[in-house]
Amino acid sequence: MFRHLAAVAVALTLGAAGPVPAAPAVVPAADREVVFTADGTTVYGTLHVPEHRAGRRLRSALLLPGSGPTDRDGNQLPGSAPDTLSQLADAFGTEGVATLRFDKYGTGRTGLGAYRDHPEELDFPAFVRQAEAAYTSLRHQPETGPHAPLVVGHSEGAMTGLLLAGTVRPRPAGLALLQPQAIRMLDLVALQLKAQLAEAVAQGQLTPEQQRTVGAAVDAAVTSLRARRPVDTTDLLPAIARLFEAFQGPSARFVMSDDAVHPPDTAAALRPGTDVLLTCGTNDAQVPCGTTDALTAALRRAHAGGPGRVTLPGVDHLLHDAGHPDTIAPPVLDALRRFARP
Repeated sequence: MFRHLAAVAVALTLGAAGPVPAAPAVVPAADREVVFTADGTTVYGTLHVPEHRAGRRLRSALLLPGSGPTDRDGNQLPGSAPDTLSQLADAFGTEGVATLRFDKYGTGRTGLGAYRDHPEELDFPAFVRQAEAAYTSLRHQPETGPHAPLVVGHSEGAMTGLLLAGTVRPRPAGLALLQPQAIRMLDLVALQLKAQLAEAVAQGQLTPEQQRTVGAAVDAAVTSLRARRPVDTTDLLPAIARLFEAFQGPSARFVMSDDAVHPPDTAAALRPGTDVLLTCGTNDAQVPCGTTDALTAALRRAHAGGPGRVTLPGVDHLLHDAGHPDTIAPPVLDALRRFARP
């Protein structure tokens, strides 16, 4: 009798369970154009959404481009197309992180926007405000979760990200500074120029005396720019003279506002405990590892979280190495993977 009652109870239980619900559908990875507004300019970008279960809200990251006319994919067309940012989007996508990248002022569909008729008024803070608008747009995409995004900046974009991290709300969940501009702009320019002069001496194109003369003229040019005085180009090589003349032309406002930022000081505004990845490549001629020492120390004083500075053997400024001249090098991908995982 008891066996009969037990069988009836099991039958009733099974009957009440009903059909097993179907597993959520899988949404394939896709790119979608995103449009937002910054200072009266319509800005165009790409949201990369990785494969995910329908209805799932994803972690997210804002990707910030380097210096010059670098578009949403990390290219300066037509001359340079390394696809740095689009490849970073793919890398974060493999970790289930949605990313937004955008055409900054002067590039792609965005163009100069509100600055079209007066480009000389475009300064570095305008690019930071544009990044702030992008951060807000990313947080309100239907696929992104309620948590704060990560901010990932390459080269000058890393400095933009560092400033952004101290101003937006909510504060970023983490900050990746990839081959960052870690010292003042004109100091970095002088460092790069002097490295080129040393290489010219090594190749027999300049004498050591010429190197010293031109190097001193570079230092004097930087001092003059910061004092708002005309640069004496007498002892500068023609290409270097043209560079400093351009710094005094329509781009003067941008150059001086960029140079005014000292990244180690900016690090003090970070929220304590913010996870920070700082990379430097041993083959990076544009941003040598030594230039990141002061910023690394400042991040420690600001009580930033890990992983901290990661040295990438054989990696250049575009995140490539000898075995991967057109794609992101494995050591970079490994560092990003460890940074992106919750």
